Amino acid sequence: MTKRILKLVFILGLFVLNGTAQNSYTLKNQDIEFSVDRQGNLVSFINLQTGQNYASGKPMWRLYFDREGEIEIQVLAKDNQPTIQQKGDEISFVFNNLKTKNETLKFALTLKMTLEQNCIRFSSEITNNEPHTIIRELQYPLVANIQIPDDHKLLFTQKGGHIYLDAKKKILSQDYSYRGPDHHFRSLNVTYPIGVAANCYALIGEEQGLYFGSHDPIFQFTCHGVRLYPDVNGNFDELETGLYKYPNCQFGESWKNNTNVVAPYNGDWHQTSKLYRAWADTWWNHSEPPQWVKEMVGFQRMILKHQNGEKLFTYDEFATRIKKAGESVGIKTAFPFGWWNSGMDNGYPDSYFETDPEQGGDKAWKQAVADYQKDGGKVIMYYNGKLIDKESNYYVNGEGKEVCYRNSSGTEMNEAYKFPGEGTFSGDFNPRSFVVAVANDPRWHQQLVKMADHAFELGANCVFYDQMGYAESTTNWDRSKEFPVPDLRVIANKAEAMRKIHDYIDARDKEMAIGVEWITDVTSQTVDFVHGIFGTGTSATGNSHTNFIDWFRYTFPEIIITFRDLDGNETDVEWQSNRAAMLGLRANVQTFRLRGLIDETPRLQQHLAKVNLLIEKYKSFLLLGTYRDTEGFTNDNNMVEARSYTNGNQMAIVMTHKSNKTLSARVNVPGYRYLESAGIGETKVENQSNVSIGENGLLVLVYEKETD
Repeated sequence: MTKRILKLVFILGLFVLNGTAQNSYTLKNQDIEFSVDRQGNLVSFINLQTGQNYASGKPMWRLYFDREGEIEIQVLAKDNQPTIQQKGDEISFVFNNLKTKNETLKFALTLKMTLEQNCIRFSSEITNNEPHTIIRELQYPLVANIQIPDDHKLLFTQKGGHIYLDAKKKILSQDYSYRGPDHHFRSLNVTYPIGVAANCYALIGEEQGLYFGSHDPIFQFTCHGVRLYPDVNGNFDELETGLYKYPNCQFGESWKNNTNVVAPYNGDWHQTSKLYRAWADTWWNHSEPPQWVKEMVGFQRMILKHQNGEKLFTYDEFATRIKKAGESVGIKTAFPFGWWNSGMDNGYPDSYFETDPEQGGDKAWKQAVADYQKDGGKVIMYYNGKLIDKESNYYVNGEGKEVCYRNSSGTEMNEAYKFPGEGTFSGDFNPRSFVVAVANDPRWHQQLVKMADHAFELGANCVFYDQMGYAESTTNWDRSKEFPVPDLRVIANKAEAMRKIHDYIDARDKEMAIGVEWITDVTSQTVDFVHGIFGTGTSATGNSHTNFIDWFRYTFPEIIITFRDLDGNETDVEWQSNRAAMLGLRANVQTFRLRGLIDETPRLQQHLAKVNLLIEKYKSFLLLGTYRDTEGFTNDNNMVEARSYTNGNQMAIVMTHKSNKTLSARVNVPGYRYLESAGIGETKVENQSNVSIGENGLLVLVYEKETD
């Protein structure tokens, strides 16, 4: 009798453990505890090292589908009861069909949560057996009504990095959307890779945080979703975070995804970089840039002939006045726009092959390039990698109509670019109209090759493909099935196009460089430098700006990036120049939106000349070393910004601040001994560790590893 009872108890125990009768299901290791209840709600997501529980017992998913005449029909987790199973370190939710308030749908959904060493992986599988429908969107995982400490900030990777000091306040500060469902929720979403440098984001604190990453090897569009819902009193106070994917799963199709991870971590924001870089290293393949690019302090940009026909600079001035202006601030590389006869943003792609006959055409322009290159000058030749002018021969009589983006109705996607003159008419009424080329179309690839060949023919040192480092918000649609679907791999296609061009150029001349505009991880790895778009902002603890390029610099320190947004007439040119130098960003010298030269802005000219001399002095660190952000040293004054670089057994620390008075700090570099220092402005080093920096000062300190 006793044995029968024991056997029954054992069987009942198994019955409970397999998920039929238990109240919760838990995944746990030494760092993470993750548990859900019988309804599939997230009841705990705990960082066991700190005790922080981010969960609050809310659902973890929602889904949207379309049918003819109705879009974004919502399916909610609360209306669906899963069959839950747990096997070892994996919990699964199985739904044989899904329900809305009004109907039952033949949508099969399986959601899995798997405990890995430092994260939970959230996998999903969908099968659509409901005729005349398409499952457009799956929002999973969600951490609804997320419980965060007061010090947690929201880190997005827009333009390389962006920090919102208070996510809720930021969301509520936005204007109401006239067209959106703002009575249900408010949102602050960004979508990788539309201006977003990496497919992750995080809630970051000083000693812990929560990381969301879509480690997606095919680089599909992914929304980093942050919403604010009303609480029981109607106040918008319940923050929800999640990752949104776009299955576009039609009737009779299935879709899978196992790329989404969420990780509670210990430490500061640098841990989010390490999590993302550990995944990126599984696909990262960045070739060594030419030495001249690595040693490039920066370049100067100017437009020779503008869209409206205005000639701002001549070919004769290129190797004379323009070169002299650049050299006045230590810049030996020129990046001219509008050197073709029709002028800036006109006639692409045909126009690049027609130089100005009044100035001597190809012969004169080639000579200007060659003259500029004397004494070590370098020339970057501009081409737009995606735009096709609708008045160009390539569009009117060629392949342009066949290789361009078309939307869900089959209509061409158009972009308009207009540069006004002194009057108002051209800017308001007469923009140039372009369509956007499909990057992976073989016919367009031949145009990109043709541009590279042309840059070689002109004698350039680099071919630059504008607008090829980011994805457009509207993309090319496939209309061959019942429901049209967009191409969600635009950035992967652009990266592959640039990889092919890079290989083509390397086969001809490894000293010829390639560059693109905008920072996105997968495209950045395929080129020699990236022309960035961001402000230098301030530090993660600052209060006036949210730009935080520091994140991308630390995550991908080998990527050479320019600082773009200083135009010469700002009020804080010294601070912006100093901070760009501290971050290892190459100078982008532009004046009056490329209509002038730096000799027209003497304040910036004088300061930047000093900054670039200091960079040149310590180029083994600031240009050729490895950026380590704030690692390897301590600085006891958070009003003073400081960053470190390593090269071999030496380390350099670069320091500056934004204050209008002299500030002091004590620097400690464990395991290193002080060697030397130099700076601009009022800077002083005492006892090898006590520093003082005056207004607009910039200081570099060099250390060497101690030996036993």
